[in-house]
Amino acid sequence: MGDTSRVTITLPTAQVEALKQITENVSGYVAEAVARRLRGELIDQELDRYEREHGAFTEEELAQARAEIYGSSSAGDGAAAA
Repeated sequence: MGDTSRVTITLPTAQVEALKQITENVSGYVAEAVARRLRGELIDQELDRYEREHGAFTEEELAQARAEIYGSSSAGDGAAAA
């Protein structure tokens, strides 16, 4: 995991109990959840920057991106992107 820092967080008791039911490594589970959220935030920021510089994505660009992410069969149905 590399360098780590100890922090204290407060979670609802029900969430802590649910976490303990599915993992023995609550810290690792939370770290992975935070990493996923951070990646999403960084992607959102980059997409916003791109659109500010180049304009909004066209429907064709969005369809191509969906096809590359989800496969060409999901590109047109919109359900996979929701």
